Amino acid sequence: MILSKYLEELHNWYRIIHAHKDWASVWIIKKIEDSLGLKFVVEPLDSAQGDTGNVCMANSPEIRNDYKDTFTPIDLLDYIYAVLHSPGYREKYKEFINIDFPRVPYPTDQNVFWQLVQLGGALRQSHFLESPKLGEYITTYPVTGNNSVERKLTSSSPGFEPNTSTDPEPSRRGKVWINDTQYFDNVPLTAWEFYIGGYQPAQKWLKDRRGRTLDFEDILHYQKIIVALTETHRLMQEINGIDIV
Repeated sequence: MILSKYLEELHNWYRIIHAHKDWASVWIIKKIEDSLGLKFVVEPLDSAQGDTGNVCMANSPEIRNDYKDTFTPIDLLDYIYAVLHSPGYREKYKEFINIDFPRVPYPTDQNVFWQLVQLGGALRQSHFLESPKLGEYITTYPVTGNNSVERKLTSSSPGFEPNTSTDPEPSRRGKVWINDTQYFDNVPLTAWEFYIGGYQPAQKWLKDRRGRTLDFEDILHYQKIIVALTETHRLMQEINGIDIV
């Protein structure tokens, strides 16, 4: 996975810096340390990715943010991940983002930093389909049949059909039809229309499987995607409420 590869390279970069005393490169980390009053530490890669057995208690998620005195590569990555998913940040710097690498602001406030680390980590886990929330399905697949994906997701062969037209649009839910008799029910419109990059995952996943038969794991997987997209929308709104720039 790209994110895992990036995290591994970040760890290797930091080890090389210390091995060769390349302080011209480490000034970025030093500036963040001084700004936040925290010390940067390198933890084992597998600990950062979910195996918390070897993580220092000073950096445990059970410790209150104001008692933490260190931050790790995964914290820094999650901070950046949150910033880049801030609707306000993306709107303010959209011209620069389109033509250049995004400029991530240095964190200057511990409280804001840890809020963004938490939200960015939740986003990352959702996008990797690793969040425990993804097992809390919000949709159903109530009708038995051949499970064949036949809808073209066009005006004459639509995918999403609102359950009621009286719900306000942001909270509207509906059926996502895969053929003329079977559907996923209670799908939020926000998840159905949500964009990541240049495409809509809830729609693209079905388009890529048109003409195929969904098995049991496929049906569960699609429902996880809907949860992940719904969580992404919610988390981005939370991030947007934090003063980043």
